[in-house]
Amino acid sequence: MTAARTRPDWTPNERLGILNGWLVFLGDGFFSVSVVVAGFAARLGAPNFVIGLLPAIAGGGWMLPQLLVASRVRSLPYKLPTYRSAALVRMLTYLAMVLIAATLADRPALCLTLFILAMVLNALASGVAGLPFLEVVSKTVAPERRARYFGTRNLWGGLLAFGAGLAVRAILGSDLAFPLNYALIFLLATVAFTLGYGVFGRVTEPPDQPLAPGNLRDEIRAIPQTLADGHFRAFLTVRLLLAAASMAEPFYAVYALRDLNYPAATLGVFVMALTGAAPFSNLVWQRVAERKGSRRILRYATVCAGLAPLVALTVGTLGLGSLAYLGVFILSSVALQGFNLGHTNHLLNIAPPDARSRYIGTLNTLVGAALFAPVAGGLLADAAGYRAVFVLSALLFAAAWWQCGRLRRDA
Repeated sequence: MTAARTRPDWTPNERLGILNGWLVFLGDGFFSVSVVVAGFAARLGAPNFVIGLLPAIAGGGWMLPQLLVASRVRSLPYKLPTYRSAALVRMLTYLAMVLIAATLADRPALCLTLFILAMVLNALASGVAGLPFLEVVSKTVAPERRARYFGTRNLWGGLLAFGAGLAVRAILGSDLAFPLNYALIFLLATVAFTLGYGVFGRVTEPPDQPLAPGNLRDEIRAIPQTLADGHFRAFLTVRLLLAAASMAEPFYAVYALRDLNYPAATLGVFVMALTGAAPFSNLVWQRVAERKGSRRILRYATVCAGLAPLVALTVGTLGLGSLAYLGVFILSSVALQGFNLGHTNHLLNIAPPDARSRYIGTLNTLVGAALFAPVAGGLLADAAGYRAVFVLSALLFAAAWWQCGRLRRDA
């Protein structure tokens, strides 16, 4: 194996993008919505449908505005100014969440309401930044280098996020009282995110060819044309099923706290399991991407994701303890890394260059609505318990795996 293969000669833009990924992964380790934020909400006594709303806001709020964003940025030769403006809003909303958590926890209803409103604004700003981010990556990273680029971001970023999990465990297990322990964790996330956004804002973006200005009405009218692409429809079907199957994710940690009676410091161990599995799984996913393509990644990742709720059911039924329950988060993490790499590569590969923004915006907006499935999962948990949610989630993952067989093989 040559040195060029083991240590790629990254361009300055690629280095900035990779460093951005490392810092954002670190922030995600502190601000894990399905573990840390869900644990914070559970500590405030939030009902299940509110806990289910948290990842729905983070995921769905990120995707829903992207059709509108596509219409706005399509004609812009440079997309980074839009990214930078959204990054400022994201930073301010993270700071707001820190202050809300630190000062209003003695009034749980008000604290949750304002915290969720800040999350909504943050998610919408993230959605505004998401499409310009992908556009800039597609212009600064050659298609044959993207798998290694994202794999490198994910590998070392996962190691940093593992360190964040260690810090979360230490903070939640320390003498620092609630809510200052969670406020400190959110503050550390804010610092990492702010640095990451600033780094990517320094990328030197080549201009796009001038395109006619678009508007939201035109983008909506173009949806049938986009859906006429059979490869796009197959990918959309898979993404919708995976989004619906994600209904169980915010309840893995809450089930452990409320039904299995694990201590709060265990949340840090869960974050460590999520993040510790990521670097090793990325080594595998990167190799699969380079040799087999994104279709194979998505099939394998769906299997891992479908096993997670089954493990949660097994551990809860047999009373196997917290060590066995870590398998839930390891499987979820392995699946998530595969999805992160597979989804991005597949979408960028099937989207025509002159319609890239439209494909990204249409897919993310349609999938964004389905990402509110955890809210329905919360209502189901209130009515029938967490185990019913886990069973339905596993069935939906099985359906998504079957649909992956219809994806384009060369993407």
